[in-house]
Amino acid sequence: MDEKVKEAIYAAAGEEPFAVQLGMELKELSLGSSTVEMIHRPLTMNNIYGRAHGGAIFALIDEAFETACQTHGTIAVALNVNVTYSASPEPGARLRARAIERSLTRKTASYDIEVTDADTGQTIAFCQALAYRTGKPIPFVETAESVESRQETE
Repeated sequence: MDEKVKEAIYAAAGEEPFAVQLGMELKELSLGSSTVEMIHRPLTMNNIYGRAHGGAIFALIDEAFETACQTHGTIAVALNVNVTYSASPEPGARLRARAIERSLTRKTASYDIEVTDADTGQTIAFCQALAYRTGKPIPFVETAESVESRQETE
């Protein structure tokens, strides 16, 4: 995986307002895969039954999917995400979403994503997701030319 792309994705994920609000942290990134973690905070992430809201778990899945999709250096967006919830995490559980690329074409890529309790290994949710690959370069990846140009103006 290109190091500039990797650094740019780590930086962008670390500043993404929604991910920051939920306390998500990008832990691992390699070509076609990503691991993201967050703590299940019941006060802000529970549903009306006092259990983890599916939207909070989906958000973690989507962050792993989003970051894994971008590792080829081009913009990719979600076409379809199919989630199966299998268990509710305990309050305070460290949730880990791992996205793994299963197929890649010029226009699409498919991913398997699993959310587990990082401490017990229990599966919380699993997912199959399909991305559309635009072919356009990721705009926040700083090229050597742009660094050089910026340094000349400083």
